[in-house]
Amino acid sequence: MNDMKFPSNFIFGAATAAFQIEGSAYADGKGPSIWDQFSHRKGKIRNGDTADIACDHYKRYNDDLSLMKELNLDAYRFSVSWPRIYPEGTGKINQKGLDFYSRLTDGLLEKNIEPFATLFHWDLPLALQRKYGGFENRDTSDYFAEYTETVVRHLGDRVKNWITINEPFVFAACGHLLGVHAPGKRSLTAYFKVIHNLLLAHGKSLQVIRGINPDSRAGISLSYSPVHPATDSEKDRQASLLANQFMNHITLSPLYNGEYPEPLRRKMRFFIPKIKDGDMKIISSPSDFLGLNVYTRDHALHKWYVPFLKSWIVSKKIPEAEFEKNGKEYTSMGWEVYPDAIYEVLKTVQNDYGNPPVYITENGAAFNDSVMDGKVHDEKRIRFLQGYLEKVNAASREGADVRGYFCWSLMDNFEWAEGSGKRFGLVYVDYETQERIIKDSGYWFKNLICLKNGE
Repeated sequence: MNDMKFPSNFIFGAATAAFQIEGSAYADGKGPSIWDQFSHRKGKIRNGDTADIACDHYKRYNDDLSLMKELNLDAYRFSVSWPRIYPEGTGKINQKGLDFYSRLTDGLLEKNIEPFATLFHWDLPLALQRKYGGFENRDTSDYFAEYTETVVRHLGDRVKNWITINEPFVFAACGHLLGVHAPGKRSLTAYFKVIHNLLLAHGKSLQVIRGINPDSRAGISLSYSPVHPATDSEKDRQASLLANQFMNHITLSPLYNGEYPEPLRRKMRFFIPKIKDGDMKIISSPSDFLGLNVYTRDHALHKWYVPFLKSWIVSKKIPEAEFEKNGKEYTSMGWEVYPDAIYEVLKTVQNDYGNPPVYITENGAAFNDSVMDGKVHDEKRIRFLQGYLEKVNAASREGADVRGYFCWSLMDNFEWAEGSGKRFGLVYVDYETQERIIKDSGYWFKNLICLKNGE
């Protein structure tokens, strides 16, 4: 730990998402989201779990604020639930929803913790999905701008850092191409429409934020898993190039270059939606920072039968029975522990996209944690965090403009299609009693922050 030298103004925080922790799914006027519906569909969530209660954060946020203070966090990244503010996605505002986030923000500032607010972390109001097809319809980007204005006018006197959209690729791919996330669609055309309209929503949201408070700082959080060729063959190298564009540069290139990457755009021209005049200018509006969510790497194989891309991702979700067979370490999600991934991502952004200010807005690991004598000894997570942070530190020393790091996540929570069985938290949550226990990794993270602050 002592070998990692972070400047005193480097921000260390933890992150969560509203749907994954809040519970109180229909309390105080909140409307249903697409995830409320999807999580109640038979067979969609492991073990039939739902997030109706989750971590009960909506009721217990004061206790969780105390945990954040105990961890000595510089900042906390949370998301605002759109249907808690607009139960129908637009129209009538739910003041009780705004009041909750106002209390949360005030509580953070009272404890000297900087709030970073994410406006969309996948819990789209169900009404917008039913009426308009959600983000398949470009009009939803205008409803998002309206929602942005409401939230920023209410919280913007205190919240100075805004993240518009979380992981547009994952929301589009898992929810609209693979069907494993809400709303559960399987359509290549829908995937490209949703990607484009989410990026459009980001650009419009930026304009709204700047119009309300020019001193606010705003950006977007992107998932990025570098894709390596599975072998040294030329066909696998080409497969990895296209997979990288499909998963990673499909968002980065429009945001920073004002165009979709080639040759992906050419190969997918029949599926990419009509781009209206001015769209790319809106999408590529300058942001104040880039959020990056990095966990692992992937590998691509050439497969002749895969339409258009001829590329197949082979490394996600390794079954637990395979974990020990190749000498590599994996998390309980089946993701390879590969710290060089975060270094590669930071260097790519530095060298290929103009070295914008970057926050690692998510990085962390799920392991099979258990409580022993009232404590959680999670040495694997400590090794994971140390390994990845060493690579963040190395990229920073080499000129990458990294401003902060948010651990995913503050506490164990509802892990989307995996339900409540995957534990990412610095804090252990007993879902039956809602007891919280700071894990050894939480105390390790606290000590790292204390060292950085000279304490």
